[in-house]
Amino acid sequence: CLQEATPSFSLRTTLSLCFYFCSFSLRPRFTSLTKYISTIQLSKTLSSAFSFLQDPTAAHYMFQDDPYLIPRNSYECRLFSLSKESGKNAARYIVNEFPRFFEKDFAEPHIPCLMPENLAPQIEEVSEAALKEHIQLRRVKASVDMFDQLLQAGTPLSLETSNCLLDLLCFYGDREPTREDQSEQKEELEESEVQTTEEAPDQRKRRGHSWKTSDFIRPKWRENNNAERIFNLMPERNAHSYCTMIRGMVKHGACVRAHDMYTDLLNNRHTADVYTFNALILAVPEVKENYTERWELVEDLLKHMVQQKVQPNLLTFNAVLKTLRKCGGMGKGISLKILREMKALNIDLIIVRMFCHAVISALGSMEVIYEVMDEIEGKTFVAQDPHDGNLKDVELAYRLHKVLETGDNWKLIGDAQQQSLYCARFFTLVCMMEELDVILKWYKELVPSLFYPNVQVMWDLLQALDTANHLEMVPQFWKEIKQLGLSNRPELLEEVLALMAREIHSQETQMSFANCAADIKSIFETQERNQVPLEWTASALGNIAILFSRVGRIQEAWNMLELFKRTNRVPSDKVMNEVLTCTKQSNTPHQAVELVKLAAAFSLPTTAKLARRVIEEFELSEEQKKTLEDADPQSSDSDSD
Repeated sequence: CLQEATPSFSLRTTLSLCFYFCSFSLRPRFTSLTKYISTIQLSKTLSSAFSFLQDPTAAHYMFQDDPYLIPRNSYECRLFSLSKESGKNAARYIVNEFPRFFEKDFAEPHIPCLMPENLAPQIEEVSEAALKEHIQLRRVKASVDMFDQLLQAGTPLSLETSNCLLDLLCFYGDREPTREDQSEQKEELEESEVQTTEEAPDQRKRRGHSWKTSDFIRPKWRENNNAERIFNLMPERNAHSYCTMIRGMVKHGACVRAHDMYTDLLNNRHTADVYTFNALILAVPEVKENYTERWELVEDLLKHMVQQKVQPNLLTFNAVLKTLRKCGGMGKGISLKILREMKALNIDLIIVRMFCHAVISALGSMEVIYEVMDEIEGKTFVAQDPHDGNLKDVELAYRLHKVLETGDNWKLIGDAQQQSLYCARFFTLVCMMEELDVILKWYKELVPSLFYPNVQVMWDLLQALDTANHLEMVPQFWKEIKQLGLSNRPELLEEVLALMAREIHSQETQMSFANCAADIKSIFETQERNQVPLEWTASALGNIAILFSRVGRIQEAWNMLELFKRTNRVPSDKVMNEVLTCTKQSNTPHQAVELVKLAAAFSLPTTAKLARRVIEEFELSEEQKKTLEDADPQSSDSDSD
C-alpha cells in the first residue's frame, strides 16, 4: 500500500505512516525492548534517519503534528508557532495552578518535566533554611520579607545565604519574576550562582525564541532598592557580593553605578571574576561618550585583568569587539589586534558576531574573511551569539553555508527570525550571482522548509527571471506570491505586470499572462477586511490593458480604459496603440472611433496619429470620418488638398 502511494505522498508523509503502523507492533513489547535499546539511542537513530532523508518541500518539524495547520506564508508561520507555544504555556499554567488534578502518573518511564512543579514552601518557620527554600523557589518578595524577619529577630545569616539572596535580587532586578521568567531563566540563575558557565548573566539571551517586548523594556535599577539595602546591611562582604551587584547593575541599566561599585571592590582589596569584567566592558559605551575615552577605559579594565591574574574568555573579547563597534573609526585598526590576541590564546575565531561585524564592517577586507573561512571549514563549534553579515561573494557564501551544515553549527544562526534573515540574504546573493537553474534549485531546497520569502526575495527572484530571459515563468511564481500572502504588495504587483507587458511572447505565454493580469485585477477590486485598499496606478492599468489586448480580450481591455477615466489616470501612447491593434483584429470600427474620442478627452498628443491610423485601417461611415476629422484637423486639411 505504501509502495503504491509513494509517488503521490511526500517522503516525510510516507515515513510517518511507516512509524505509525510499526508502533502498533512494537507497543506490546516496548518494555522488553527498552532492556536492549535505550530511548536515547532510539531517538538518535530516528534523528539521523530524518536528517539524511529530509524532505525540503516540507514545513518545519514543529508543524508536522497537524497537517491542516502547516503554514503557507511567513505570517501563518509566525501565527501557528506562537499559537503552539501559547498552548504549551497555557497547559503548563493549568498543570501548575491545579496540581491536584494531575496527581496520578501513568507514564512509564516517569517523566518529571511533565508533572506539576512543587512551588509551595515546605518549611513554615522563620529560619535560614526557610530563606534558602524561598530563594530556591525564586520568590523575590517572600525572600526579602524573610530576610527582614530574620534581621529583626537578630538571627545571624551566613555569607553564602546572603550572597544567594543578592544573586536572586540582582538577576531579576528586585522584581517578582513571572512564571515564564522562572522557566526560561531558572537554569541561567543556577549557573550564575555556581559560576560554572562561560556566559555572564547580563549577556545571556533567550536563544531559540523570538524577541519579546520584555527583551527591550527591562526593569530599571532603582536607587536604594532591596539589593542595595541588603548589600549595605551585610556585616561581611566578599568578592562575590561585589561582583553580583556589578553584574546586576549592568544588566538593568545602572552602568555608571556599576563602575563605581567596581571602584569600591578595588578599595576593599577584592578581585573581580571574568564575568564581572565582561559586564564592565559592555557598560563602557554608557559610561564614556568620547571614543578615545571609551577605549582607554577598556584598556584599563584589561590591564586590571592582567594584574588580578584573571584569564579572559571568549565573551571577554566579544565584549571588547562590541565596544569597539561604538568607537567610530579608531575601532577598525584595533579589531585586528583583538583577533590576533584571540588566536594566540586558542580562542575560537568563529563567533558570527565577531566574524561578521568586527571583520566585515570594521575591516572591509575580503582577504581577512577568506583567512577566517580557511580556519573554520570542516569544524564544529558551539553557538553563542549568532548574527549574519552582508557577503557579496557567492563562493564565500557557499563555504559559509557548508560550515553551518557541519555538525550542530546550524545553531549559530539563532532563532527562527534570524534563520529567516540569513536564508533571505543567502538566497538574494544567489539570485544576484548565479544562473537560473541554480537559483531554482536553492529555492526548492530553502522554501518552505527553512524560510518563507519576503517581498524583497520575491522581487529579486523576478529580476533573476528577467536576467535569464525566462519571463514565461512569471505566472508560476505569481502563484507562489499569492500563496505566500504577498499579493497585496503594490511593488510586487507592479513588477509582475511590467515584466509581462514589456515584450510580446508566444500566444500560449500571452494567454497565461492575460489570466495572471485578470487575477491581479481582481485583487485590486476585491479588498479583504482590515487591509489598506490598493490604489490603481497608470502603469498598472496600462499593463493590464496591454495584456488583455494582446490576446484579443477587447472588452476587458476597454474596461481598463474606462477605469482610467474613473480613477483620473492618463494612459500612455503604448496602451492606446495596443488597444487599437486589438480593435483592428476584432474589426470593430465604432470602438476604434470611441478610442480616438477617448484619447482626445485625455488630451493625448498622439490623438491625431490615432485618428489617421483609424482612417487608414478601418472602413468608416461618413459620420465616423467626420468625427475623426474633428479630432484631427490635419487629416481634414490633407483630404481637402
